[in-house]
Amino acid sequence: MDQSTAGISIEIYSDVVCPWCYIGKRRLERALDQLNGAAEARITWRPFQLNPTMSLDGMDRAAYLEAKFGSLDAFRQMEEQVIAAGVEERIPFAFDKIQQTPNTFAAHRVIWHADRLGKQDAMVETLFRVYFVEGQNIGNVKTLIQAATEAGLDRAETESWLSSDEGVAEVKAEEAVGHRMGIRSVPYFVLNGTYAISGAQTPDRFVSTLRKAEADYAGRKAGV
Repeated sequence: MDQSTAGISIEIYSDVVCPWCYIGKRRLERALDQLNGAAEARITWRPFQLNPTMSLDGMDRAAYLEAKFGSLDAFRQMEEQVIAAGVEERIPFAFDKIQQTPNTFAAHRVIWHADRLGKQDAMVETLFRVYFVEGQNIGNVKTLIQAATEAGLDRAETESWLSSDEGVAEVKAEEAVGHRMGIRSVPYFVLNGTYAISGAQTPDRFVSTLRKAEADYAGRKAGV
């Protein structure tokens, strides 16, 4: 009998400059496909800035990597692991195209806004692609507007919305929830507010936890 994920809500704390978050998205999608639940699970993307103190103008990518990893060589070792995982998940990471490490707060605002329009997952997918595959600066407002348009949002409305302060307080509040939960790294998946998966785990690990969450939901629904 097919498994169902209709009773599962999944909150994903992530940052759009986190390559493992992109990989984790793919692995979760594969797990949901195995359970025939890709269209049934309720997925919400939550903000988690890896670099909350980053300048609004961002930072030169090479300088950022040297500061974070100690040397570019140290980063290259991690990069090889990410690229290998990307090949497995059909993500053509192009780190050499990335010139700027951006401040991602505006990107998280757009993701929050897209959720209200029913296009959040498409927005997240587009931002991952624009940054990791095309190497564009997603801290740039024009880039964000174009990405939003590609994800199905109205260009003029998005431009007007980004020029306002709407969503600023809400995004900050959502991020604060993650910190209060003790989240220190992403991706971080919360299923039905009870089961948590930290990191871009294998599809099998996702399937196992999704089944537990679904069984728990079915039991509560039946009054067990």
